[in-house]
Amino acid sequence: MANTNHTKHSQWLVENANTIVKDARKEIGRVVHQPDRRAFLQRTLTLGGLSLLSGCSLVDENSIETALMSMSRFNDKAQGWLFDPKRLAPTYPDSMITRPFPFNAFYGEDEAPVVDEAAYHLELTGLVADRKTWTLAELRAMPQADQVTRHICVEGWSAIGKWGGVPFASFLQRIGADLSAKYVGFKCADDYYTSIDMPTALHPQTLLTLTYDSQPLPAKYGFPMKLRMPTKLGYKNPKHIQAIFVTNTYPGGYWEDQGYNWFGGS
Repeated sequence: MANTNHTKHSQWLVENANTIVKDARKEIGRVVHQPDRRAFLQRTLTLGGLSLLSGCSLVDENSIETALMSMSRFNDKAQGWLFDPKRLAPTYPDSMITRPFPFNAFYGEDEAPVVDEAAYHLELTGLVADRKTWTLAELRAMPQADQVTRHICVEGWSAIGKWGGVPFASFLQRIGADLSAKYVGFKCADDYYTSIDMPTALHPQTLLTLTYDSQPLPAKYGFPMKLRMPTKLGYKNPKHIQAIFVTNTYPGGYWEDQGYNWFGGS
């Protein structure tokens, strides 16, 4: 019973921290410069919750941002603690695939990068024993797996797709990655970058995706490859991957550096 109560308490902290951080971000600047006393007091209720949870004194925009970052890091740790590396996300029959599967990026579909397959080489750096580059042919020669899973976007929509590729845990083992390291990071052809925790990298459903719906991965979905993680929100699934690195130094990410939650569990 004690363990159950502890887990419920941790889940409550995660849920409320998310709400407080989301609401507080909306009030940054407006609180500091708001002349109306009643509006100021109403808005500082949100920031008061943030101050209570973060332990930070909120006196100006810089201190508010420091408190928000502190709560975001707390939220990351709590989500990491709750993450079960053996628990599988739901899978679905092919009949439930969303057609067409939505395109989503910080640019238009016609702006998706065009990567030359013949010239492509995946670069590996960091805490990796074998840093040789990989061609698509070499990746396709590795044992493959398929999954039909739900993509969940932070914007509030979801879609079911069929992804195929190399189980990422197998790839990390093959290249001699330090599996005790904290982070795996990704650099992409569209200038996107992100990073994930090692337990998620080793999750059995995390795929280095090479196909979509049993066909070579199209450019709009991330050619030449994307990382597919049904345990993460969509922005944590990088497309057009050009380089992978393993590190113990926090790498951040494109959206994460702009205030999105880093762990990004779905």
